Amino acid sequence: MAGVRGQVQKRGVERRRAMVDAAIELFAQQGVRGTGVAAVAARAGVTPSALIHHFGSKDALVRAVLQEADRRALERLAITADAEPSLAQAIDWFVRDAEHTAAAERELAALHTALTAENLDPGSALHVWFRDRGRALRDHLVSLFTRAEADGTAHPGLDARTLAAEVAAFLEGAHLLWLLDPDRIDLVALHRSYFDGLTARLTGP
Repeated sequence: MAGVRGQVQKRGVERRRAMVDAAIELFAQQGVRGTGVAAVAARAGVTPSALIHHFGSKDALVRAVLQEADRRALERLAITADAEPSLAQAIDWFVRDAEHTAAAERELAALHTALTAENLDPGSALHVWFRDRGRALRDHLVSLFTRAEADGTAHPGLDARTLAAEVAAFLEGAHLLWLLDPDRIDLVALHRSYFDGLTARLTGP
């Protein structure tokens, strides 16, 4: 029975992944508002009721898409959720992520930016998710700068929280500028320039 149960669980995981993949594709092409549950289910080869059974609601499906995008980024960069990178490693990750986004993930980046804007109101469905994700990113950055100061990589006396907010603002702003004007904004060059400047500020004479 254990083998049968394992096969059933595996099929469930595969089916859920297929639904998330279908949602990523359709949301990126048509937007969340322009894509119904039935369309995602059809693309994934399941019934709408099966999709709702797995996720509970369209909002929960959207949240699963966003979580999957973050998971893929961590996997692609070979980062664990509890990683404690050096300053140089973290900067390398940010630049490599920009390279991948510019080359292959424009639609997903656009979806993420659009959903952020749509959920600024505290009463919106995904406001808490985006707020907490932003807080988690800034907390990771605070830890990064604190470690760099402690190990002598960065100058002492840093205002780690202000620096964390600055980096988070750069990341959001850089993606928005690039999405609006990709012919004139080089996302990768912008990241390299910013993080080279940040490194010089933190470690230079």
